[in-house]
Amino acid sequence: MLAAMRLTPLAASLPATVPFVGPEAQERAMGRRFVARIGANESVFGPSPRAVAAMAEAAASVWMYGDPELHELKAAIAAHHGVRPENVTVGEGIDGLLGNLVRLLVAPGTPVVSSAGAYPTFAYHVAGFGGTLVNVPYRGDAEDPEALLLAARKAGAPLVYLANPDNPMGSWHAGARIAEMIARLPGGCLLCLDEAYADFAPEGALPPLDVGEPRVIRMRTFSKAQGMAGARIGYALGHPELIAAFDRVRNHFGVNAIAMAGALAALGDRAWLAEVVAAVDAGRARLAGIAAANGLRALPSATNFVAVDCGRDGGFARRVLEGLVARGIFVRKPFVAPQDRCIRVTVGREADLDAFAAALPEALEAAYQ
Repeated sequence: MLAAMRLTPLAASLPATVPFVGPEAQERAMGRRFVARIGANESVFGPSPRAVAAMAEAAASVWMYGDPELHELKAAIAAHHGVRPENVTVGEGIDGLLGNLVRLLVAPGTPVVSSAGAYPTFAYHVAGFGGTLVNVPYRGDAEDPEALLLAARKAGAPLVYLANPDNPMGSWHAGARIAEMIARLPGGCLLCLDEAYADFAPEGALPPLDVGEPRVIRMRTFSKAQGMAGARIGYALGHPELIAAFDRVRNHFGVNAIAMAGALAALGDRAWLAEVVAAVDAGRARLAGIAAANGLRALPSATNFVAVDCGRDGGFARRVLEGLVARGIFVRKPFVAPQDRCIRVTVGREADLDAFAAALPEALEAAYQ
């Protein structure tokens, strides 16, 4: 049957998989719901009430296609960042934007540089377009800009991926270090700077925004601090010529009208964003305390999650994770050693963190056996 489909050789060579196993699939397998859903870095605090109201109002008009040029939203994003609309492209979350970027730059055999264990959806897109992923290891639980630069130069790669702040470790580099990296990129190489967690980053962690710099594209999302992960909407900021190239390959009706309305309203509610950021800051401190009370160490984080070092190897951390899942706590963990010695816990509401605090000692005891 598969041969009759006449898949391309590239498609036929790829596994039928997704980068993540969703909590819904785990719930179906268990036959019950999670008590605390704190593994996917969603914002349990939800969207701005203004965004919810705007999306509810937009639902009545969902019979219409959304504006394929996203004119109003692009103008609002541009004004928010002090740039021009031609410096902005909008897509189906950062995941969709990554797919379009890879499609623009990567052909079969093209080398692409990333970090081993970094956000797996990027690697998924590179594989899907036949690129050759060149991975460098983390250094001190953070992505290594120097190693990424060296690998890009050696491979002649047209694209380098770096998340700052980082997923899955929550670590970050100072904006000055990232600016230095951009300045040292080899000729013909573009840095994809994934800033999904920018709203949680400390002062000085983000380089100044320079949309006249053709060597970098910066990606943001409404999925994290804005609490709109299910709406699937994000945007990229960059040089106008690069941004214009997205119109060659993007799905022009891929962003739905309800999501556009919600994003537009969310941009205008700075007070809600400040509340969420403050709640996440308090939640990270609580998670660090829970970890310490159980003899574990929470790594410093500039995101809405905390990587908790379980103190042994990846196998032990996997048993801890399984013990938490068995007790109704959805968490995830890094995939690649030595970072896989950690579990990754999203900041949740008080009830979520109470449930995690109650389950963790039991999960650890089971893992030690």
